[in-house]
Amino acid sequence: MKKLFIVTIAVMFILSAVASGCSKTATSEAPAMEESKPSVDTSRDEAAEEKEVLGEFQFSQNSKDYTDSEAEAVYPNEGYDGYRESEFTTPMDDPLSTLSIDVDTASYSNIRRYLSEGMLPPVDAVRVEECINYFSYDYPQPDGKHPLDAYVTISTCPWNEDRYLARVAIQGEFISKREAGPSNLVFLLDVSGSMNDRNKLPLVKSAMELLSDNLSEDDKVSIVVYAGASGVVLEGCDGDDTKKIERALDKLSAGGSTAGGAGIELAYEIAEDNFIEGGNNRVILCTDGDFNVGPSSTEELEKLIEEKRDGGVFLSVLGFGTGNVKDNMMETLADKGNGNYAYIDNLMEAKKVLIDDMTSTLYTIAKDVKIQVEFNPEAIKEYRLIGYDNRLLNPEDFNDDKKDAGEVGAGHSVTVFYELILTGTGENSANIDDLIFQDNEDKEEEVSAFDIDEWMYVKIRYKLPDEDESKLFTKMAGVDNFTYHPDDDFLFASAVAEFALLLKDSEYASDASYDSLIERAKESKGDDEFGYRAQFIQLADMAKTLDD
Repeated sequence: MKKLFIVTIAVMFILSAVASGCSKTATSEAPAMEESKPSVDTSRDEAAEEKEVLGEFQFSQNSKDYTDSEAEAVYPNEGYDGYRESEFTTPMDDPLSTLSIDVDTASYSNIRRYLSEGMLPPVDAVRVEECINYFSYDYPQPDGKHPLDAYVTISTCPWNEDRYLARVAIQGEFISKREAGPSNLVFLLDVSGSMNDRNKLPLVKSAMELLSDNLSEDDKVSIVVYAGASGVVLEGCDGDDTKKIERALDKLSAGGSTAGGAGIELAYEIAEDNFIEGGNNRVILCTDGDFNVGPSSTEELEKLIEEKRDGGVFLSVLGFGTGNVKDNMMETLADKGNGNYAYIDNLMEAKKVLIDDMTSTLYTIAKDVKIQVEFNPEAIKEYRLIGYDNRLLNPEDFNDDKKDAGEVGAGHSVTVFYELILTGTGENSANIDDLIFQDNEDKEEEVSAFDIDEWMYVKIRYKLPDEDESKLFTKMAGVDNFTYHPDDDFLFASAVAEFALLLKDSEYASDASYDSLIERAKESKGDDEFGYRAQFIQLADMAKTLDD
């Protein structure tokens, strides 16, 4: 068992203090904080009736009960799904790699929470792609033919000198809030007893106040709460009426059990009542994930979310707090609702998600985005997808428009890495046996990949937010995309990937080391306008200390 250190990081304590203290003080006219139940709009008494809780939300059979690490012992009630990492495979056996994109970022900020508390995260809390995609990258803007574009760069693999690393970079077009149009936002707030801690409901209220300061009169804001009962606190308020929004927030306090199913149903009802044609219609669930379905089964709830998604109301999830984090449930809900999932561990992260990245968080420019890569066996001997372990699709799913996939928000960048073993290098992975019907000794005749022009064929399929038929574009990549001197974004993203592989105790980490990735991250930090990359370097150094 890894030794638990008590790490005192002054910056983290300051952020925690800010998060708990930044809720604005209620004006003298505002109602006093209630002791146990949320303020409820009496006009919707029927919807707000307390319903019997029939059972807890059920998750994948991959969910684990943790007993084997200190982090898991400290937070035994937190839930994470475990997935098998992709193995090396040969294009002769499996030429296609097919996946849904993922723009969630919750894993990285959750890892930061663990490290700031002086412990390494559970390995299943680490999703490599969410760590990489937490950061913004300076990828070229699309040329206008599509709302997103893809770019391929291939270089050497930092943690294995005999292998190579291919980056498929997807960039969504930037649009201003004015171009994006008005928003109809329904905040579904968990005000159950488990949300009483200062890094839960108080932080939710502070985050909402930050967002309300950046909305316009054309936007609509509603607040629905759920605990033992669900109810409406605010409906269809003008986005720039910050006083009214703040007064509604000031009424809230945590108490009661958690019947989330009825709350989601009511939130969708409010969203549909205030639906903005051509606008951004979205329910934003704020919870610690300690979530009971209530009167509905899990399957019925998922079906409801999918139906509302198809009707133009998306669902995003913001996770808060410690101890009860049901990461697996929150990720599932966001996936079903065509939304994204972020974890808010402090007010700085709330600002990043809701202010700095507002358009990419709230405005979808492409939905059901899928990637399929075909590898040329004449150039690629073996390949391995890094991360996206719970986003894999069957090859036939790529052309199936009924198959759900991930969404890209305005300005979002998505990075996918493949570790490659090239032909002509004499290298192979340990997990592929020698062939019976082919000559395993005929290495001299193997052509070098660098004598082959085309290595991988990248296909991207997506739908516009209000359309049901997908569009396709493709990119061919090969020796012309190779460089020994990749850009800083490539280097920094590879450092983040290496960091995540180490935290996962990945069997594919090879020669990965904290010293190497920290040095590479320092050299490729770039302008770092908001300081997120500098903070990553600090976190990596902290992880190195804890892992010693």
